[in-house]
Amino acid sequence: MEAALKKQTASRGKKAVKILAGVVIVLLVVSAVLFGIANAYISKSLPQIEGTIQVAGLLEPVTVTRDANGVPHIFAKNEHDLFAAQGYVTAQDRLFQMDLSRRQASGELSEVIGEKAVDRDKYFRTLGLRRAATLSHEVYSQEAKDALQWYADGVNSYIREAKEKGALPVEFTLLGYEPKEWTPLDSLTIGKYMAYDLGGHWEGQAFRYYLLSHFSKEKAYDLFPSDEKGGPPIIATLGEEKIDVEKSFAKAVVPPEFNGSNNWVVSGAKSASGKPLLADDPHLSLATPAIWYQTHLNAPAVNVSGVIFAGIPGIILGHNDSIAWGVTNTGPDVQDLYIEKRNPNAPNQFLYMDKWEDAQVIDEPIKVKDKETIPYQVTITRHGPIISEFAEESGKDTVFALKWTALEPSRELEAVLNMNKAKNWTEFEKALEDFHTPAQNFVFAAQDGTIAYKANGKIPIRKNGDALLPVPGWTEEHEWTGYIPYDQLPKTVNPSAGFISSANYKVTDNSYPYHISNIWAQPYRQMRIQQVLAEKEKLTVEDMQKLQMDQVNLQAQEFVPIFLEQVKKETLTDKEKEVLALLEGWNFVDDKELAAPLIFNKWMQQVGAALLEEQIPDSMRSLFRGRAQVIDDLVRRAQAGKPGPWMEEKGGLSKVLHASLKNSIAEIETAWGKSSQAWKWGNAHQASFVHPLSSVTGLNYLFNWAAPIPAGGSSVTVQAAGYNPKSGVINHGASWRFVVDTSDLTKAYHIVGPGQSGHFKSSWYDDQFRAWVEGTYHTTSLTETIDNGHVLTLEPK
Repeated sequence: MEAALKKQTASRGKKAVKILAGVVIVLLVVSAVLFGIANAYISKSLPQIEGTIQVAGLLEPVTVTRDANGVPHIFAKNEHDLFAAQGYVTAQDRLFQMDLSRRQASGELSEVIGEKAVDRDKYFRTLGLRRAATLSHEVYSQEAKDALQWYADGVNSYIREAKEKGALPVEFTLLGYEPKEWTPLDSLTIGKYMAYDLGGHWEGQAFRYYLLSHFSKEKAYDLFPSDEKGGPPIIATLGEEKIDVEKSFAKAVVPPEFNGSNNWVVSGAKSASGKPLLADDPHLSLATPAIWYQTHLNAPAVNVSGVIFAGIPGIILGHNDSIAWGVTNTGPDVQDLYIEKRNPNAPNQFLYMDKWEDAQVIDEPIKVKDKETIPYQVTITRHGPIISEFAEESGKDTVFALKWTALEPSRELEAVLNMNKAKNWTEFEKALEDFHTPAQNFVFAAQDGTIAYKANGKIPIRKNGDALLPVPGWTEEHEWTGYIPYDQLPKTVNPSAGFISSANYKVTDNSYPYHISNIWAQPYRQMRIQQVLAEKEKLTVEDMQKLQMDQVNLQAQEFVPIFLEQVKKETLTDKEKEVLALLEGWNFVDDKELAAPLIFNKWMQQVGAALLEEQIPDSMRSLFRGRAQVIDDLVRRAQAGKPGPWMEEKGGLSKVLHASLKNSIAEIETAWGKSSQAWKWGNAHQASFVHPLSSVTGLNYLFNWAAPIPAGGSSVTVQAAGYNPKSGVINHGASWRFVVDTSDLTKAYHIVGPGQSGHFKSSWYDDQFRAWVEGTYHTTSLTETIDNGHVLTLEPK
């Protein structure tokens, strides 16, 4: 009986195994089929890069050759077809990015994402980038309007084709919507967004207002920019009625503070080729797809190569067959917060020169996915939109209005189109007259031997004040009286030093008659660039590339000796002594394999935290522009025997440094263990170009499947690599690296991290990810012959 039961049990077991195996096989087959279907569906949206496509609106055939790095080389017989093809090809690679960009800048994300984007949309509706784009379109020449329309026509040809074939990028399917028609205003609104992203310092004004509202004058001024420690607090004129800055801007969308760049030019006298060299690497937020789209445009009157923001025609940075150019952010004070007094009996009236003036009220209804449309209004005073109440009421009868150059009509695309065709400095500088916002440090090099620099853009002249604090809006005493005259903007042509560089540091000396800014980047990148350029007699392309990847940390070189001297005044543990020994032996290079840069960067962060975090909330610290410079200055003054109140309250410099050292060691040990031999900067500092949808659980495996790569550099090295200390992800740095020798303008050297394509199945999606980390450049040609290229012909339909 027992044997029979065992036999029966064994038989049942075998049967169960067979059933289970069958189920597994069926599931595997079904999974394979589903995967195949999904893969086929996703692959449908890969762009066609070879063969022939008929495109409505073209006048003649256009040849598009994609080189080994996915860069499209567009050859057209007229400019109508050139810009139409640029729009079509860019949409092939970046349509979802383009659509998301225009929606973000226009305040239309809620329509496709849902109510979690409402506050962001309210903020951008309040700023009014799209309203400013509309005003700008009216002042463009017909030639520029045509280019915008032709580009839009090309984008729309691709959108129609993708819809008909069911081949829209998968992101649209995941979010459940289709892109609407592209318009010239979409391109101009994206351009205005870049002015927003590169800032204008209203945040610093709000923060200093907050300081004067919450701290003594002495403590408030201790955190002002280093050269601005005095002056009457305008807040005193408000009496008891004050604006709650925390409530006003808790939901403000504040761009990264460190949006800057490096650029430099070297004369032929200092180059091995005998002709000028130019290098440029704009520092912006890093993401997938790349913020830049590299393109080569060729038509009878233009042959230009470089990068542009996806969604805009032309080439904004790059070279043609005669000249090359690049930019960094000048960072001038082009924004002012005006304190407006509201009529308590008529909420849309505001006081000016003893009279109540009617404000303009604009309806900006916000469509929300799966929800009812939200009614929203923007109120605009004579100075600009009221931005302090987009989240909630924060000052019953007193508000902040924003005056900003970018909200005025401007013609940057006009400048870009003329820059693309310029053959010398005279023509290039003439083109720059139309480039108003954002103000940029342009460097220029020409095959004729000219090198030049110009801080270009509209920079306001104020009747009174220097943009440190919000100003009363009810009198004429603080109005703008004009802009720095174009011929008096900072400029240098062919200097005797043989080179020019800019890295967001102060661009004039104290003899310059006009105010530009209260806040400049820390000086270390500029110092290092000039150090390297000065020390070598003859420079090459390879030297330029090496300098763009330079990891020497001059901030550490300045502060480590101070830190060591001061902290040794305290009683140290054996572990602390061990850690200090690592810094004493450091060569001040932010090498990913070393422990010292990890220790120093964490220590520097903890110094700021020790001084400020207990008294200033997170929401306000995000408005603290120039924070790093102020912390540097607090340490310098304390070392010189002149500690300010923030330092004194914490017991002085040695106490602050010791406490922050303890916190740094504890943070490092928690994350990477107690053995300092295992500590590496690259453990805490890793490159990862994050896709906007990868924050959705599961989609990170689709859009960000590549593992993060440890990387060197930091926010103060020439190889700029700012990061999120909590996640360790590098989120800010060289969005594009560019080097060119004008002795041969048929080619230039580029890195566009992580790659050209926005489609995750494309071989060009992240093929430059490791190249970005390691500094491996690719060569892009201006000639028509492209080895191993993919040739696509666009024919009139």
